[in-house]
Amino acid sequence: MCSHHHGSSSVDYPTTNHGPGAKWIKHLTKDRLSTFNGGHFSDVNLASVLFVHRLDDANHVSLQVWSAPGLEKPSFEEAMKQKFRPAKKGESFGPSWVRSDTNHWWKVSVKIPAYWEQYERVQFEFDPGCEAMIYTTDGVPLQGITGGFGGDRRVEYIIPRELVKAGKHEFVIESSCNGMFGVPWNGDTIAPPDMNRFFQLASADLVVPRADAWALLWDFQTLRELVDTLPGNTALQNRALSVANEIMNVFDNTDLASIPRARKLAETVFGEAWESKGEGIYKDGAERPQIWGIGHCHIDTAWLWPYRVTQQKVARSWSTQVDLMERYPEHRFTCSQAQQYKWLEQLYPPLFERVKAKILKGQFHPVGGSWVENDSNMPSGEALARQFIFGQRYFESRFGKRCETAWLPDSFGLTGALPQLIRLADMKYFFTQKLSWNNINVFPHSTFNWVGIDGTQVLCHMTPVDTYTAQATVGDVNKGTTNHKNLESSDISLLVFGNGDGGGGPLAKMLENLRRIRAVSNNSRELPPVSMGQSVEDFFDTITKESEAGKKLPNWSGELYLEFHRGTYTSHGSIKKGNRKSEILLRDVEHLATLASLYKFHSGDYNYPNDTINDCWEKVLLNQFHDVLPGSAIGMVYADAEKLYAEVRKDAEELIEEAYSALLPKSVRASTKVPIVTSDFRLVGYNTTPFPRRDVVEFPAHNGTVHMVLECPEGSNVSLPSTTLTEDLDRGAFASINEAGDLVFQSPVVRMTISEGRISSLVDLELDRELIPAGQTGGLVIFDDRPNYWDAWDVEVHHLETPHPLHFTNYSVKSNGCVATVLAEVKYGQSTIKVKISLDSIAATLKKDSRPLIRFDATVDWHERHKFLKFEIPLNIHNDVATYETQFGHVQRPTHKNTTWDMAKFEVCGHKYADLSEFGYGVALLSESKYGFSCRGNVLRISLLRAATAPDAEQDQGMHEFSWAIKPHKGHFLESDVPQAAYIFNSPLHLRYVGEDDHAPLLETKTPFSVEGASNVFLETVKRGLDDDFDSHENSAYVSVVLRLYEAFGGHAQAKLNIGGHIPFRKVLLTNLLEDEIEELDVHKDESSSFVKLKLHGFEVKTVKIIVGRAFSSDAESEGASSRRSSWVTVEKP
Repeated sequence: MCSHHHGSSSVDYPTTNHGPGAKWIKHLTKDRLSTFNGGHFSDVNLASVLFVHRLDDANHVSLQVWSAPGLEKPSFEEAMKQKFRPAKKGESFGPSWVRSDTNHWWKVSVKIPAYWEQYERVQFEFDPGCEAMIYTTDGVPLQGITGGFGGDRRVEYIIPRELVKAGKHEFVIESSCNGMFGVPWNGDTIAPPDMNRFFQLASADLVVPRADAWALLWDFQTLRELVDTLPGNTALQNRALSVANEIMNVFDNTDLASIPRARKLAETVFGEAWESKGEGIYKDGAERPQIWGIGHCHIDTAWLWPYRVTQQKVARSWSTQVDLMERYPEHRFTCSQAQQYKWLEQLYPPLFERVKAKILKGQFHPVGGSWVENDSNMPSGEALARQFIFGQRYFESRFGKRCETAWLPDSFGLTGALPQLIRLADMKYFFTQKLSWNNINVFPHSTFNWVGIDGTQVLCHMTPVDTYTAQATVGDVNKGTTNHKNLESSDISLLVFGNGDGGGGPLAKMLENLRRIRAVSNNSRELPPVSMGQSVEDFFDTITKESEAGKKLPNWSGELYLEFHRGTYTSHGSIKKGNRKSEILLRDVEHLATLASLYKFHSGDYNYPNDTINDCWEKVLLNQFHDVLPGSAIGMVYADAEKLYAEVRKDAEELIEEAYSALLPKSVRASTKVPIVTSDFRLVGYNTTPFPRRDVVEFPAHNGTVHMVLECPEGSNVSLPSTTLTEDLDRGAFASINEAGDLVFQSPVVRMTISEGRISSLVDLELDRELIPAGQTGGLVIFDDRPNYWDAWDVEVHHLETPHPLHFTNYSVKSNGCVATVLAEVKYGQSTIKVKISLDSIAATLKKDSRPLIRFDATVDWHERHKFLKFEIPLNIHNDVATYETQFGHVQRPTHKNTTWDMAKFEVCGHKYADLSEFGYGVALLSESKYGFSCRGNVLRISLLRAATAPDAEQDQGMHEFSWAIKPHKGHFLESDVPQAAYIFNSPLHLRYVGEDDHAPLLETKTPFSVEGASNVFLETVKRGLDDDFDSHENSAYVSVVLRLYEAFGGHAQAKLNIGGHIPFRKVLLTNLLEDEIEELDVHKDESSSFVKLKLHGFEVKTVKIIVGRAFSSDAESEGASSRRSSWVTVEKP
């Protein structure tokens, strides 16, 4: 028996059903979404109603143009003085970067119909197909323009309401004939530039956008991204697809009332009345966001465009961000590179003041603390320190604060020396992401403690979004969680969004999208909440707090090696040489200028040339940008870089001569290219290294060459000729060709044999040890070099499968005795390689049992394409690791292929040496300008030249001069003199002629600063303090000397830092890189000098600041006072 209940029901469910049902074919519905805007149906879809009005006639838009001649980049003021001609839409302008008409200036006058005042917004649309910038008529940059139809398009200039009401507006535009990514000739981004490209003015229109239609476009875009990003079985993904589909059904381009109805449908995903909350949308929903949005504009300081174009890109990009901040209060923008701020300050002062105001307001955030976003593989340790010193001091001087976060998102690998330098530069956080480009292994962490080679750590975030140019899409936001590598220890991510590389930064559509994405997450847990309005430092502070100061985070120790772009250690060899030579030249300048500035006995008017030195450093630091020094920019960039290096060399050599005029009055520079002068002069050498040394100096003579041995003993910087040593060594090294036709070099301790053009034997005679295995040979070798895509950047592992050994020929023995020298030649393809091979009779250093160098000086006329030239030497030595110099220390890398992590390091970066050692013996390769090395098994190689054709079609073509050396050594690397020998190999003596009777106090005093008791501690830098009074000649002026030291072998040290008795001083301080005082050091005294005791751990860098002035004690003061009568330092009591 059934019981029937006829109670009321809230829902009526019909008894019969005559319909087909609501089942959809999901993938077809999803595909349909692509037809809602633009494309084939643009005449009937949303694109047809995006604008209410568009006018371009002469009655409403008046254009005048002046094209700057050549490659000139005139200022606004200069441009306004020129004669402008009438112009119109549709005209072409160019060519791009050659001969003429690269930059164009436009005077624009628009008349706005009175009835347009009713509309929410009136815009001027300017699309020159290239980059441009809007100015006021008095020269204030307002915003950038990016023409074309890429994702970075921004062609609208919003006319202020008061000017719409006025009915007339005049403004100025500067356009430049280059795209956001330069002007690649065939459309491939990395192709060499098309120097003759023209651009057409596609639009110069006065328009009224339909605001609600654009808002619907952004609604729909967010819905599409939800559909494309989220898994297909989630409720949110299906709801977004359903709503987007219904919007397409509701929208009717003939019925404008359908637009608000369609937008209302979107609220079922975004939330009711979400838009009315504006920036307040970020206050709703989750209190703790998982994704932190920060606007960013990565501008390569040079890459597919030269430096001068970057200066314009900075102004365009940053003015755009200032404009967006006015419209989107939540927008926070971060940008690095002090050089770009300085360019803005120099070239666009009104815009700089607008940016500064936003910085002080907390909306525009300087970050990075460095001069540029530098390469971190090849700059020296001191150069990396200067990147931070120059960057931090600039930011502090202009904006009253330093950066807290180091920022290198695009550098091609990161040295393990960085964490210590970051902390010493008063930062503790680090942001990067380039290792997401690894082409072999996936880096295992997103947020971690990065521990450097010395044990110092920084808190590092490698955004799981895997880019510094995110487009602020749903996919980007979602990836911040789904791609995070260690959610168990930290579940927040940084979303760094905005168009970049070529500049641009965030667009309004990105900020609109993020508001909608946040609205979605306020109503659904299927999308992580994104927040806006905070800084990068806020993000890192949160991680620090939540991870208990990093205790809950994983660690990564040592370098962050990029498994990609390994060819950049070698590409553009002349730039690598310019960098190394400039770094050493500036080290010498500072050393000599510091001593000269203390010496007032003969040259009371000498002042430390601080401004010129800083100017030189800025040029060197600029060229260390991560697409310049690596050799991955277009040819125009290297023309500029070479010019900068030439300027540095000229200025530095002049400064050195000025310093010697105070230190060695009446002395003149001695050239080894002309015969030695013996009458009335004596030859002396000045040694700027911290090591004693012995050098063989070669001079031409009427019957060949003459050699002289100069020796610099411990405790001195002066090298003097030794007639006894010269005579003793005059028959110490020989080269000859034996009966078998082999070329044999021999000294008392080393013999090298070249058979059939290859090095077949290298014997340590003292130990009777053959260093080259039977059946193997060394010498020059060429490999085919055809990477999978990134030509100048990459060398791939498969290049090692194509070796072509080269053979030395045409031997010519040039000298025997102090030095055995042979000239040899190698021909390959269209190239000629001439090599001077030398074996010294003297050891590389004065260390006991040191072995001599076998030196190779090459002159190469290089005309190959896609070939890789190396020098290799197989060794009868076994070790699982080889040792390579890095900044302020060394790093060991595998010689085997046990794992893919080991295999990935088939080409690595080193500085002045690479070494393969085992217990008892080792061999190193020394470099004076090369950075690429490898050691696979027992074969040690140095990379010499590449020949890529993109993005510079002529990379490395032409003449090159460079040197390398083989350095055998008794004992393991850690017992060797390899770092000292490499240091000396890169630092030739300064040779001077001094009159026989000239008074030269520099030659009569001991070195003013030296390290004793710790052979593993190197005195790298001698300079004046950052805050010294350089303009005053008064003895009461603030004077300090700064010394930078480091431990070079990876162990502890207790060192005495000696300060010469002729240097009166007040106190000695330990500081950081920025010369902030850490502690005052106790000063001790012995018979001839004062000293401080320093304790260092492995690879530690210490900066010591000596305040020069009144002596530190009454006894020393008395001694200092009496010594002033004869001292070459005169510093009165304050």
